[in-house]
Amino acid sequence: MDIAKRFPQNPLLRPADLNPAIEGMEIMCLLNPGVFQFEGKIWLLIRVAERPKQIKGRISFPVHNSNGNIEILSFDTNDPDLDASDPRIINFRKKDYLTTLSYLRLVCSGDGIHFSEPGGYPSIFGKGELETFGIEDCRVATMTDGFSLSFTEVSEFGVGVGLIRTKDWKNFDRKGMIFPPHNKDCALFEEKINGKYYALHRPSSPELGGNYIWLAESPDLIYWGKHKCVATTRPEMWDSKRVGAGGAPIRTEKGWLEIYHGANSEHRYCLGALLLDINDPSKVLARSVDPIMEPIETYEQTGFFGNVVFTSGHYVKGDDIFIYYGASDEVICGAKFSISEILSTLI
Repeated sequence: MDIAKRFPQNPLLRPADLNPAIEGMEIMCLLNPGVFQFEGKIWLLIRVAERPKQIKGRISFPVHNSNGNIEILSFDTNDPDLDASDPRIINFRKKDYLTTLSYLRLVCSGDGIHFSEPGGYPSIFGKGELETFGIEDCRVATMTDGFSLSFTEVSEFGVGVGLIRTKDWKNFDRKGMIFPPHNKDCALFEEKINGKYYALHRPSSPELGGNYIWLAESPDLIYWGKHKCVATTRPEMWDSKRVGAGGAPIRTEKGWLEIYHGANSEHRYCLGALLLDINDPSKVLARSVDPIMEPIETYEQTGFFGNVVFTSGHYVKGDDIFIYYGASDEVICGAKFSISEILSTLI
């Protein structure tokens, strides 16, 4: 069941539509944007993944070194200690690296279809020892006192969740890591519930448990506790291998609606929905049996890493949800959903 109304202009943005921000690099992928409205426009905070142009017989990739500068590491493709079978991850002498370096970049649009880069708004790059492999997949929560950015921090120490706050998208207050490794897919609720902030997040366990969606609460967005697991993977279903939150939960008359991604053992990523109690979001009222969106278009099936639809953000207008998503880990696309239609599949 795919109820997405895809934009006919898809893909909206391809790697060739932007110039590399790092000298000597090429853009390999545009991925999973955070979404918000600001100064009368629709904005995307895109994850951009860059790497050096590859030379035959060598594999090269960038990292932030201890001095905060970008350094290129390079290995012989025939080296017996090198495993480059995954296009996303390199393992050399039992140590993992990413094949690309990701950062966050702003584009905006008056119509939600045609996007361009605005002048005077800086990109956000990794900073410090916990972001040496870059920063990824930012969710943007629009709150009464500004914007809260929850994103993935990647380094040799693991994958965790960082927080940045801003009011003008020119000055950024970095709050540091709020969920330690291994954790990602953090979506903040855009309003308090009973005086507390809430977040969905995804701790991971390679041996016991799994890649499940959890809920946490906080008095200040920095310190989080009272963790509860709210959604697990489901054997033999489309979300049997991993699940993770998309953008900020949406307040509806039936409860909090969360669009989430799920993947099976073949790494096929689809979107589904959770409905959470409006006063106690640890209570799951309903969940998609079938996906509400699947990778069925060519640009969703073929790319840097195929068979993927993955969202980190949206905006809401009346009954409509306008979701922006990464397709095949390479291009940015858009789709419209009806809130009432999604709810009708759940209730």
